[in-house]
Amino acid sequence: MEELNQIHIGKMIRQELRNQGRSVTWFAAQLNCHRVNAYNIFRRKNIDVEMLMRISKILNHNFLVDVSKQL
Repeated sequence: MEELNQIHIGKMIRQELRNQGRSVTWFAAQLNCHRVNAYNIFRRKNIDVEMLMRISKILNHNFLVDVSKQL
């Protein structure tokens, strides 16, 4: 279980957003939420699967694969 503690999904999402050159404002609009809520996502070490799937679709990046690779 030690490896699971090293995964920080919020940081992974933030990094992918940066890699794509997208803004937090854009990301929040895609999620239909306020920018503050987007920043809250970036601070999360874990996230529910439904939200992760939604974010994966928005960013066109499969975070579930990334997480499974780290296991």
